[in-house]
Amino acid sequence: MLSAQTKTLDVESIRKDFPILQRKVHNKPLVYFDNAATSQKPKQVIEALDFYYKNYNANVHRSIHQLGEEATAEYEKARQKIADFINAQYEEVIFTKNSTEGLNLLAYSLTSGLKKGDEIVISQLEHHSNFVPWQQMAKHLGLKLKFIEIDDEAKLDEESIKKNITKNTKIVSVNHISNAIGTINPVEDIAKIAHENNALMVVDGSQSAPHMPLDMKKIDSDFYVFTGHKMLGPTGVGVVYGKKELLESMRPFLYGGEMINEELDLGLQLTT
Repeated sequence: MLSAQTKTLDVESIRKDFPILQRKVHNKPLVYFDNAATSQKPKQVIEALDFYYKNYNANVHRSIHQLGEEATAEYEKARQKIADFINAQYEEVIFTKNSTEGLNLLAYSLTSGLKKGDEIVISQLEHHSNFVPWQQMAKHLGLKLKFIEIDDEAKLDEESIKKNITKNTKIVSVNHISNAIGTINPVEDIAKIAHENNALMVVDGSQSAPHMPLDMKKIDSDFYVFTGHKMLGPTGVGVVYGKKELLESMRPFLYGGEMINEELDLGLQLTT
């Protein structure tokens, strides 16, 4: 058992890693418990960002000068680190701004081929980021949005899972851990039921990625979304994992740079 003195030393050591914890609020040392919303950044992260801007800031995948090559190399190293972190392939990692953008990307992309009356299943535990995008696409396309209910212990009801996921279900999207009450959902079991009904499985891992080991092969969801700012990373970086074969079969969601290898004659006439 750690002594009180050792515990104090550990706390002080941790506080030194986070510059913001050196300040005072209401004349008392800052205590921060709002990590479910966003985590504070350790000095190692702040220093890494500072080093980038001071040494090789350049457009990734755009420039062939040395700074551009260095920035691109570091960017791709980051993708590989994320892939290793979640046990996925390098090509299965997509960077976004945050989980909200990732979930919107999936909602728009995955519903583009659905027809009126097709069903999307989410749960009563969802954050607005995993509710509103599906709600709006269902409203826009005439899809049916169904909800897995929670039981008296604030867990997803097993019978409700089986009842709501049917052969008419095209997409199931649930969070791994509730941001409000901390319920850990059985996403592996839900993914299995979704796949038995030929539905796609999306998992919002915003709260799970900072707190538990992630194995995409084991979870077997088709897509998994999380964000850096809740796990000591910088604001403005999120991740969408997608199974390689699904990503390759999807239509692009955003068009622009780095998509075309050679100039094409698009048959466009420009007028002044």
